[in-house]
Amino acid sequence: MLPELHLPWMEISVLITLLGSIWLKFTPDRDRAYQRCLRICTLTLLVTICGWIDFISLKSFEASEPFSLFSQLFNKKLFVVDDLSAPLLPLAALLYLLTVLSTLKTKGHSFSFSNTLISEAILLSTLSSKETWIIILLLSAATIPPLLEFRSNKRSSRVYVLHMGLFIILLVAGGLLSSFKDHNDTISLIAGALLTTAALLRNGIIPLHCWMTDLFEKITFGTALLFVTPMTGAYAILRLVFPIAPDWALQGIAIVSLITAVYAAGMALVQQEARRFFCYLFLSHSSLVLVGLEMATPLGLTGGLCVWISVGISLAGFALTLRSVEARTGRISLKTYHGLYEHTPTLAGLFLVTGLASIGFPGTLGFIGTELLIEGVIEVYPLVGTAVVIATALNSIAILQVYFRVFTGTHHAASISLRARIPEHVAILILVALVIGGGLFPQPGVISRNHAANQLIQLRDEAFQKRKSSADSRISVNKNQMNQSIIP
Repeated sequence: MLPELHLPWMEISVLITLLGSIWLKFTPDRDRAYQRCLRICTLTLLVTICGWIDFISLKSFEASEPFSLFSQLFNKKLFVVDDLSAPLLPLAALLYLLTVLSTLKTKGHSFSFSNTLISEAILLSTLSSKETWIIILLLSAATIPPLLEFRSNKRSSRVYVLHMGLFIILLVAGGLLSSFKDHNDTISLIAGALLTTAALLRNGIIPLHCWMTDLFEKITFGTALLFVTPMTGAYAILRLVFPIAPDWALQGIAIVSLITAVYAAGMALVQQEARRFFCYLFLSHSSLVLVGLEMATPLGLTGGLCVWISVGISLAGFALTLRSVEARTGRISLKTYHGLYEHTPTLAGLFLVTGLASIGFPGTLGFIGTELLIEGVIEVYPLVGTAVVIATALNSIAILQVYFRVFTGTHHAASISLRARIPEHVAILILVALVIGGGLFPQPGVISRNHAANQLIQLRDEAFQKRKSSADSRISVNKNQMNQSIIP
């Protein structure tokens, strides 16, 4: 019997966002819609934080929700929080809040506040679920809000639809095969391969990454950021693939992810447009997260989980800074120097701090996670660990290069003030405070991620033992049947 939280925090947060989305549908005034969306996102963040604190107080690996409405409807515990998902839920809610906070009110016609709350509800539900089919359903539903924005902006969605359609097909096929009760090892292997391919596609692993650059180019920066930054592809791998995949399959995923990390870091160096640069930068970092998650060792998995948190926070701040600059100058070309430091010195400083934090600069949240990740990879693949260092070095060079392109090199003449608004400062400063605070006091976060890593490995070992005993029992039954048929 699972321990229960004191209140159904996750269900409350999902209902708040869903009801808030309906409320905003009937709010035509953009300023009022912005204020209401801000209040709803703030309330959602507070509820998820309360749920996290409640979970910590139980001192358990996982906990379910009491008297849940959804559980009563489906006669099943739909929302379960554990060491893995507990900190991811407030992180996701914080990301949505700060994205909305830093959004210009004039962007209401292109950045839909109502659809944003729907996508937040889907994300929170996904991170609160452990059931295979619920995760598959929610991951499939999460592809709809960006598609609606493609259509509302009258941009071609062919690349996105083809990739996400394949993603859904692979998910469903893998889910169907894995649901067979009497499946053999071959069917399990095929199911794992389908689910793995789907998750890697969602994460943008090469050669299945072109949908991500297309996404950033054709829809609003905010919507694209909220779709990729939570890294639900990594979450799908941990929930759907990690428990059933053999060690050699996980190590194969890690190698492919490492190749993607180095490739994307190299591509980030040569991009001539800021959105594409950020897309490849994020793709490189998210691939490094997968490298750690697929090591299947306590050290590597702890490093991957720590980098997941640090990348989510630091690159969110980096993207919001880039988005604020773009809101003042339009799409940013990296072919020329822009010299914006005189006009936006605060944004320049925040750009540099969040960018360096993402590559594990000492004193920031990413430093410990990157160190653990490198040590975990070297522990399994001594030579391959060098590639992680190369990817990190290329990313750092790319960040500094873009900083000089955007903020230095020339004098920018402007007829109006380009300084950032207070809400933009607040949004980015909150993330910077988390980045620096986590770097100065990393122990609580590392302990939390280490507990999650150990429990995930323990559950994986238990699942393997269960399948092994089931296979041994089937072999024993077959031998008895053969003996009975031979003996007259």
